Amino acid sequence: MTKLTHFGYQKVNEEEKSGKVADVFNHVAQHYDLMNDLMSGGMHRLWKAFAVSQAGVKEGFRVLDIAGGTGDLTWSFSKQVGDTGEVWLTDINETMLQCGRDKLLNRGVLVPTLVCDAEKLPFPDNYFDRVIVSFGLRNMTHKEQALSEMNRVLKPGGKLLVLEFSKVWKPLQNLYDIYSFSVLPWLGKHVAKSADSYRYLAESIRVHPDQATLQKMMEDAGFVCARFFNLTAGVVALHTGMKL
Repeated sequence: MTKLTHFGYQKVNEEEKSGKVADVFNHVAQHYDLMNDLMSGGMHRLWKAFAVSQAGVKEGFRVLDIAGGTGDLTWSFSKQVGDTGEVWLTDINETMLQCGRDKLLNRGVLVPTLVCDAEKLPFPDNYFDRVIVSFGLRNMTHKEQALSEMNRVLKPGGKLLVLEFSKVWKPLQNLYDIYSFSVLPWLGKHVAKSADSYRYLAESIRVHPDQATLQKMMEDAGFVCARFFNLTAGVVALHTGMKL
């Protein structure tokens, strides 16, 4: 029997979702960084910097950047692991991955890049010291499976970091909704030439698990010491957990 899942507010067959998400990011890839700056007023740079500070990456570490897109976090981690470490930039979307690879090459950074599905990671058990997924988990069809895979590829004592849009502080909800469903599609239409892609963005945030639910999902996937940090009144949350 065909199973349904969320694509924004729509219900679609599970096997259709990845193609629909791919269409979204194929449309926005070339304008992705500019739109991030415009949508967040540059705040996404501070959110990512906080995630990097909480990762505690050291020289020689192996780091996996899942749904790494245009490579902002990969670039930060590549400076920290040094010549003896590894940072893998991965994404299920080849167009986004090409943008990230090219941006890193323009900065003089060469890292391994790989198109892969976070629900079926092509890495051995207990390989990475850190795994991070930034603004990508909400687009995955089987989030529990993806979290389980992240746990599998982490070394014992390794750390997962999930940076994602989350549940905003309730008094700001109405204002946030107006911004999300009016301003974001307008920006998407005039900058990225795709209002529908940014309407999906707003909807996907609303159907993504809230902070406490995602923490529980991480615990169910085998992570311990799971916790979260609300950023910008809960617009974004950083979840962390350790593998025993």
